[in-house]
Order: sequence, then structure tokens, then C-alpha cells
Amino acid sequence: MRSPPSGGGAALRKLIALELTDEQRRAVDAPYDGCFAILGAAATGKSTALRDRSARARALAPEAAPLIVRSPRDLDEYAVELLNANGVAASLVDDVDASLTFAKSAAPLFSLQWEEFAQQQLDPEVPGLRSPERFLQSAFRLIRRLRDAAVAPNTFLASALTGGTEFYANPPNLADPALLFGTKTVYHDSLDATPRELQRQYRREIDLAKILARLYERYVEQIESTGRFTGRDAAVAAADRLRRDGVLVAELRERHRYAFVDDAQELTNAHLQLLSLIFGERLAGVTLCGDRDAAISALHMTDPATTFARAQSSVELSRTYRTPRREVERVSTLREEAELIAERVAGWLAEGYRPERIAVLFRSVRSVTIYERALIERDVPVVVAGDFNVFADRRALDALALLWNVYDPFRHDWLLRTLGNPMFGLSDASLALLCGEPADPQRPLFTFDEEPAPTTRASRWNPKRDLRLGWNVIRGERDDALEPDAAARVQRFRLLREGWLEAMESVSFELFALRVWREGLAREGEPDSARARTQQMILRRLLNRLSAFAARQKGATIADVLEYVEQRVESELETCEPDDHAMGFVQMLSIDAARGREFDHAIVANVRPGAFPLWYAPEAFLFSPRLGMIPKENAGDAHASRTAKFSYYMVRTRAAKHYYQRERHAFDYALSRARKSVLVTASGTPTRGVSAPEFLEELR
Repeated sequence: MRSPPSGGGAALRKLIALELTDEQRRAVDAPYDGCFAILGAAATGKSTALRDRSARARALAPEAAPLIVRSPRDLDEYAVELLNANGVAASLVDDVDASLTFAKSAAPLFSLQWEEFAQQQLDPEVPGLRSPERFLQSAFRLIRRLRDAAVAPNTFLASALTGGTEFYANPPNLADPALLFGTKTVYHDSLDATPRELQRQYRREIDLAKILARLYERYVEQIESTGRFTGRDAAVAAADRLRRDGVLVAELRERHRYAFVDDAQELTNAHLQLLSLIFGERLAGVTLCGDRDAAISALHMTDPATTFARAQSSVELSRTYRTPRREVERVSTLREEAELIAERVAGWLAEGYRPERIAVLFRSVRSVTIYERALIERDVPVVVAGDFNVFADRRALDALALLWNVYDPFRHDWLLRTLGNPMFGLSDASLALLCGEPADPQRPLFTFDEEPAPTTRASRWNPKRDLRLGWNVIRGERDDALEPDAAARVQRFRLLREGWLEAMESVSFELFALRVWREGLAREGEPDSARARTQQMILRRLLNRLSAFAARQKGATIADVLEYVEQRVESELETCEPDDHAMGFVQMLSIDAARGREFDHAIVANVRPGAFPLWYAPEAFLFSPRLGMIPKENAGDAHASRTAKFSYYMVRTRAAKHYYQRERHAFDYALSRARKSVLVTASGTPTRGVSAPEFLEELR
């Protein structure tokens, strides 16, 4: 765990103390005998007070090593360090890796290999299982939330069984006018459920709970056997380790004595349990710093009210140091909005502001190509971070295609991408000729299963895959049918590939990839232009990710790297961290990626229902500790598409209202990222805000 910086001395601390407000000074000087909270909105000086409070603790107990938690991820890393130091080989992985582990553990379910199915103890006709991929995604998201809440598989199953039994034993009045009024007319049929129908739904709900509990158990067994933990898994595993070792707990408590946690609103129950085991139930010596309304993460299940309720005393800072000028603009189309944003950014750059001090913020950056293109067309380099999949970027796909061409020229999707790209630039007519049979193909008289590929290096080659495009490109059997210029380009590709094959076997992966991309990719734009710099940034990020994987997997081959790529390209869980070294680039960030960052000017873009806020789309099944499982789909022979319990839950808990309130907090957080000015933009005609709120109109 990181320790606070050591320098400064008493004179510096005295100087800092003179600059503090009375509220901040009270926060710094508060006693350490219990849990203390420093609360306040963005830019109220919370982190400054927390820093000085930690410096005071070091002066009081120089022998202690306080836990300095700048974000919950620091606590995840601490949990991994704790496990490794105490006999558990652990490494930190992301949710993409964890989802693959979960899919592997769930494979027997989808092939109905569980003996419970054979013995008819479970009915495979359960909610969601008709769509295996969607079921898997929903199940994994549920398990992530259960891990955040530190709910073990056996606890989950017990709660699900108890909650289901109690709900169906004494069902609510499904004909309640308030319930009917709060349910969309199209789903009123779900509330018209007879006792027999409710009993049928109950049986399927119980089977669903048992299946999910079994999947959860297998997932936990898998990660514990491999030691590959997500942050939430590591926090749970470290807490379990401490429960079994009182001596280690005493040692850690004596070693640390204090903990200082920034962004505490993002702590999960698993994090709080880990802190409680080290510092006791009162969290003596722990300082929590954060903003109750800034819990914006879409990845973690947090409850700031519960977190800050752990503090026995607190100070709330009210003076804000950041009061940006606010503007709102609505235009007709996305293209006009992108042009407006590019014009405003170009104006700030012309005034002398550094590009990295300007941010364009979105709720999600999965589909921001039109905004990026508008900035690049004005020669403004831009870097995207957040829920952005670098592997799926078009420039990254061009680079990955070349690596596939070297390893397997018979993956024609990648080969066509390369041949049609600017470096080789074959026309559709030329590609059609390359896909056709030659007039007199030179086929071997005999074909043996052991026969190698024509390059002798493509290990995935199967002689039965007689795919014409790959053969024609490698052997040149259609060169004579092509126009001379097109034939020369194919021959150039063939010659380059032969050199790449030699490099693949003789140099490191990083050097191999650099050579392939240097020789096989066309540079976008003029040297040092925004287009060229943005392309280089994407390639640098991609190479860093691939090289990091190759370094982690000792002995990894090009096949392993490309398999890793295929897993990442299609994943909705892939993210890209902000690059602290992206100097000279305008920052295009999701709200999660902007956490803790400050800019001179910010634009909060695409603020319209469906984009910001994102639509509320309930999961295929929900879980409540009181009600148990709440499946959405009414599986089996049913007259309604939704279950009665789901319709009841959505109205009684006001789930959509709570979701949009959290989205509103994320919007307010985005507005607080700028020092000087913030512009809010949207396109299209404003709605009435019935299905989802109109944040721009509310701000107006």
C-alpha cells in the first residue's frame, strides 16, 4: 500500500495549515480514536484536508505506516499484496478475464451436463436460459454485485429460497390500483396471475436460484484455484484470510494504526469488511473522505449512505473553489453538435489553453466516432478513455489484421481488410478476381493430412481448408488476371509477409509488431497532424496492451496473443484507462474516467435521453435480500411475458427513479470537472422527460 510522501517538514505543514479554512482545519485536527468522515461536494478542498490530516498522523506516530487509499482500486491492490504475503499466489485481473473464467465454469450448464438435470431435480426451462449468451452476461453481472456486497454463494441461495417462499406464501395484492397505475399497460397481464400461475412461477424461480448459486460456487472455486482475482474477488478473499488469522489481524492493526480513504463513496461492502477486520468494527483510526452524491460508478455496487454512517463524527466542507461559467446549446443533428464542439475546442486552443486541459465528457464513449472525427478534421488531436474498447477501434483493427495475415492468411475477413486498406488499396474488382478460381490451378496430385501450409509456418493450417483467396495471394495464381498495378501491390504484400514470417520467429513480439505496422500500415494524415498523432496514440496503446499480455504469459506465441485479442474485441466489459502522458491531446472521457480529474474547460456532450442518461434497462433477473430472486422473463407455458413478482418489484421499489437519480448525480459530477467554463450540448428535439429525464432542459 502506498505511503504518504515524506518530505515537507514542520515549516511546510505550518504554511499549509495557514491556508486552510476553518472547516478544513477542524477536519485536520479531529481526533483519531474513531472513524471520521470528511464530506463535501467537488472542489471543496476535501483531498487537501485529507492530505494534511494524514501528515499530522505521521507526525504523531512516525513508526506507523498508514494505509493511503487514493481510490478503491488501491484497496484492491492492497488485498492482492496481502494475499501474496501470506501464502496465496494472487494476481489482479479485469472483468473481461473474470467473465471468461465464469463462462468456462458455466459451460456444463449449457450442455445440460449437470446430474440435477438428468435426475430431473432442476427444470432447464428457467427464466433467461433460452438465450444462453444473454443469460451468461446477466448471471455474471449479478455475481459481480454479490461479490461487491460480500454475499457468499450459500448466503445468496439461503436468501433466495427464504425470500421466494415468503413472497409466494403471502403474495401482495396484485390488483392494487397503485400497482396497476405504476405498471405499463402492456404489462398489466403479468399482474393477472392466479394462485396456480404464481405457484408455477415460484418453482421456476427456485430452480433459477439453485442454478445461479451453483454457477457462483463454481466461479469461486475456479478463481481460488487459479489465484486470478478481480479487485472485488481479492477484497473478499483477503477478508476471509483475516477472519482465520487473528495474529495477522493484530499485526496489521499495529503496523498501520491509521487509514485515509479518498473517494470513499465508491467503497463496496467487501471493501468495508476488509477495513473492519483490520481496524475493528468501529474503524478506529480510519478517515473516510468523499461526496455522498458522487457515487457514479456503473461497475461497482456501492451505498454511500451506509459507508459514511460508519463514521462516529464528521466535518462537511461547504466552500467551493471551482465555479465555472455554464452554457447550454441544443442543435438539430449529431453532426451539428460535433461541429459546435470542435469549433468551441478550437477557440480555446487559439486562446492558448493546453489541449490536455480541455475535456469532452460523455456518459459512455462507446460511440463517439462522429465527435472525434469533427475534432480531427480541425486538426485537434484527441485521446479517448473510459468504457472505450481500443481493440475495436478501426485503426487498431487495421493493425491487428496485419498480425493475422502473418499468422493465418486464410482468415479471409482480416486479409480482405488489409488488401482493401490504403497501403495496398485493391479495388473491389481486384478483390473479386482474387477470390475466384484461376484458369488452370496447379493442384497437387496427392494431398496428405501432414502436408504443411505453403509458408511452412502457419501452424493453424489445415490442408482441407482450400480457400481460394488465401491461396491466390500466397501463390500468385491470379496475378496474371489483375491489372499490372494491382498485381504489383499483391506481390509487394507477398514479399513483405515473407519478411514478417522470419521476424515472427526471430525477434520479440514487440519488435515483430512494430516492424509489421511500420511496413504494412499507411500513415493517416501529414506528419505531426492531428490525424497522424491520434493514429500513433491508438497504436501505442494497442502495442502496450499486447506486449503486457505477452510479458504476463511466459512463452506466449503469436497464436496466444491473437486469441487474447479475439476475446477482447467482442467484450462489452473492455475499458481503457486515461493516459497521464497524453500531453497535447484533448481528452474525450466517460464520466467514470473523469473521476478526480480537473480541466480548465469541459464540454458535457450528447446530453439527451438514451445517451446521458442511458436508458434504464433492467437485468434478466434481479436479486433482493428480502424478496430473493426477481426474474423478469416468465418462462414456460405462460400467458404473460413478465413475472408478477418483477412487475411488483419495479413499482414498489421505484427502481427506475433511483436509477435516474444516480444518473443525475453523474451529470452533476461532470459539470464540476471544469474550473473556468462548462458547455452542455445536445441534439434533436427535447422530449417531455417521461421515460427518462432531460438533463439539459433541467439545467436550462
